[in-house]
Amino acid sequence: MPSLKQIAHVFTRYGNLTFGGGSATIAVLHQELIERRKWLPEEQFVMSFALSRLTPGTNLLAFCTSIGWQLQRFAGAIVALLAASVPCAVIVVLVTVAFSQMQSNSIAQAAIHGAVAAAVSITVNTCWTLAKPHYKSGSRLRVVLIAVVAFALHVAAGLPAVQVLLIAAVAGFLLPEKKR
Repeated sequence: MPSLKQIAHVFTRYGNLTFGGGSATIAVLHQELIERRKWLPEEQFVMSFALSRLTPGTNLLAFCTSIGWQLQRFAGAIVALLAASVPCAVIVVLVTVAFSQMQSNSIAQAAIHGAVAAAVSITVNTCWTLAKPHYKSGSRLRVVLIAVVAFALHVAAGLPAVQVLLIAAVAGFLLPEKKR
């Protein structure tokens, strides 16, 4: 079990220095917590991700708090939350001040457009990181079907994310994975 200091180090480092938003941070934390450090089983990580998507507010902070809770209960939750939020809040204030000073600069605008394209790519990678363990022989059609319908319900039908997640959970229950 990791110490509070180790939890603080991981969430300070990856919660504040990973670019691309919450999805990118979760993908990096997956690699660090599951594959490299082996602090949690895959199922607990995915459960934290799913639950954090259902909570109102900032999903990344809910996710970090959930992981911290699983690692060191209340103290772990508090440490993970503070480590993942306070430093980046300071960074956001500084970047906002700098951005407001360079808003009319064409080079800064080009850099922002490049960052947006990279953020979309990182989000797609995060989706694959989370879906990959479930995308195995016998369940590929199920995973693709649920993902496409969820996307259509959210984008085309305009259903809120919480409703889409609940519908997908029911679909996952009704369409169980085939046993090998």
